[in-house]
Amino acid sequence: MSDDPIIYPFEALTREDTAKVGGKNASLGEMIGALAGKGIRVPPGFATSAAAYRAFLGANDLDEVIAGEIANYQDGRASLSQAGAAIRSAILAGEWPEPIADAILAAYRELDARDGSGAAGVAVRSSATAEDLPDASFAGQQETFLNIVGEDALLGACKRCFASLYTDRAIVYRELKSFEHSAVALSVGVQRMIRSDRAGAGVMFSIDTETGFDRVVLINAAWGLGESVVQGSIEPDEYHVFKPLLEDRSLCPIIKKRCGAKQRKLIYSNDDSGTRWVDTSEPEQHAAVLEDEEILTLARWAAVIERHYGCPMDIEWAKNGRQGELFIVQARPETVQAQDRADILHSSKVLRPGPVLVEGQAIGSQAATGSVCVISGAAEIDRFVDGSVLVTGVTDPDWVPVMKRAAAIVTDHGGRTSHAAIVSRELGVPAIVGCGNATEQLQEGQKVTVNCTAGEHGLVHEGRSEIREERIDLSALPATRTRVMLNLADPGAAYRWWKLPSDGVGLTRMEFVISNLIKVHPMALLQPERIADPEERAAIERLTRGHRGHAEFYVDRLSRGLARIAALQYPHPVVIRFSDFKTNEYADLLGGRAFEPEEENPMLGFRGASRYASPLFREGFALECRAIRHLRETMGFTNVVVMVPFCRTIDEADRVLAEMAANGLARGQAGLEVLVMCEVPSNVVLAGDFAERFDGFSIGSNDLTQLVLGIDRDSELLAEQFDARDAAVMWMIRHVISEAHAHDTPVGLCGQAPSDHPAFAEFLVECGIDSISVTPDSFVAVKNHVAAAEGIAKVEPAIAQ
Repeated sequence: MSDDPIIYPFEALTREDTAKVGGKNASLGEMIGALAGKGIRVPPGFATSAAAYRAFLGANDLDEVIAGEIANYQDGRASLSQAGAAIRSAILAGEWPEPIADAILAAYRELDARDGSGAAGVAVRSSATAEDLPDASFAGQQETFLNIVGEDALLGACKRCFASLYTDRAIVYRELKSFEHSAVALSVGVQRMIRSDRAGAGVMFSIDTETGFDRVVLINAAWGLGESVVQGSIEPDEYHVFKPLLEDRSLCPIIKKRCGAKQRKLIYSNDDSGTRWVDTSEPEQHAAVLEDEEILTLARWAAVIERHYGCPMDIEWAKNGRQGELFIVQARPETVQAQDRADILHSSKVLRPGPVLVEGQAIGSQAATGSVCVISGAAEIDRFVDGSVLVTGVTDPDWVPVMKRAAAIVTDHGGRTSHAAIVSRELGVPAIVGCGNATEQLQEGQKVTVNCTAGEHGLVHEGRSEIREERIDLSALPATRTRVMLNLADPGAAYRWWKLPSDGVGLTRMEFVISNLIKVHPMALLQPERIADPEERAAIERLTRGHRGHAEFYVDRLSRGLARIAALQYPHPVVIRFSDFKTNEYADLLGGRAFEPEEENPMLGFRGASRYASPLFREGFALECRAIRHLRETMGFTNVVVMVPFCRTIDEADRVLAEMAANGLARGQAGLEVLVMCEVPSNVVLAGDFAERFDGFSIGSNDLTQLVLGIDRDSELLAEQFDARDAAVMWMIRHVISEAHAHDTPVGLCGQAPSDHPAFAEFLVECGIDSISVTPDSFVAVKNHVAAAEGIAKVEPAIAQ
């Protein structure tokens, strides 16, 4: 054996020691040495050296055995499974050289003595010298063994780690990444176990794993040991935290909290495996694993670790069930989004999708079509057909050889931070996880489209749809005087547009968030006794379970949904419009029919500003105000601007502003700006009076066109006459811009016309409009239209694939 040490205590290692102990163990040593002073806790332990692994192979004449079996596989004389099994068997049959075994056991006894329990349970983790690199994660390729107790069990687990360097998935991954097999060695990390089986554990990323949005920390959490999250065998809790506001300890910038099903948990066991699965209780399934302060602590640690390493990080954490302390147990570079250029936007769109068959959490942002191939277990892998859509209960990292041949992957179980999800992203294979019933609903050979282009929500459509792919070079977009902003409504899809160089969000429709994330009429939450239908009452109770009360459910869901949109453009302004449901739309929410009158023409009825001070809705509007206050004051999104829709009269404007002030949203207080929609002719006629009461106008071209021309915007018979370019509508727009500017009040427009008609964008620029807000898929075109109108040369940044 060489003179290299057999054992390295973690505290003796730095990230420069990857060649000695592999990426995983080097990183643990780095954090103990460099980050303990910043409050980050890492369990103690030690690592065997790469030299010890090579000495073990040499002492048992295994180098030739491994080389021979790999050659047999590469030449086609043996299958992957045959070659891998032969190598693993040979390693497991090897004998420990006495100096190596003695050194491992001496370090274990020292760790045991430090623990003080007399029988230290340890986690035994594989750490390859070619893993956890910025361009290759090797996530899940080698084995981990938990709750290993006793010297014989430890030596056995170490040998199994050595053997796991030649699992089928590890062999395939190395070949995929062009690593020479013999050049990779394996170190074993032995780390004191954290009793998270009595609390919880999970995974977090310092970046959004699907879009690369680099200002959030994504945390997944489950009861018990963290392997349940890593394996993807349960649906974990998911939390998002906004990094730029973490330094202010008075704020709570948790912008998403989703309670996963968490049907099972992995706990300690006294048998040879060291762990066992048990069902979780119903209260556990409905409770959050982490308290808010724990979520914030982990997020701060993720930000510290990311800054230290200088790249986005993939981190595993655990909570000690004895003292309640949090620990970091692994950290490695994130290897997919970190490789993507910030100035290149990848855009995919599914054209004319078929009916939705199943849905779950999207992995990646692409789409693919193919025939369904249902695989119920590892024994059936050999019948997988290349180019099919792999459908299974849970994606297992063992299946990498199949995953890389799949058009897409769909699973019943799993979360967005499982090993399988990480590998899917790295392979560039779109996947949808946590569908619940995909293996039951999708049939063998069925033609489907797997759609991950709509944000967090993944959809499997019936049939093969056309898919359009583009790469957009955002660095080529021109700068313009006129601000070009975004219209956003769906928090689940907001992150995908983070790269667009917009000047903020010009319109966020609150009603979209209410209908998609809350689903319940606000008055039904405040007065549930008026709901006669027992099924509706039961549905409301299911939705609000886990919250302190019905009102808190509404405020929490609404504020966090809006926060994901506010985070996207922080610190640029994000304009949030108060709800503008019509009575027929509000009636369609759970419990809504008990509170909404029937109207002959809801479009011109009880909508917008008329509701806010009305006895019929005042309490519901108060909840909207509470959500905005929480968003600005508790979370810290002071970039949020509010807007009042469909405000018909000056008297109505005064009543709404008074109602807002009564609910803690006084115009000008803490910098709060209040805008008004310009969509009723009275807003134009009395523009000066409205300008005295509001900080700006936003022209709603659809409603304004409807009311100026007297044409129902939804009328099919008059559709050809409905045109914002009509001379009367354009006169109204020009007039309100002129009047508003005379009162030093800015004006924007949110509508489709500038996207569809370059000449209309030119007209707006000529009028001196301050901003134009458009849908994200129209942003590039409108930016070019505006640049051309301002005399700037047009560019062509879209590159078709």
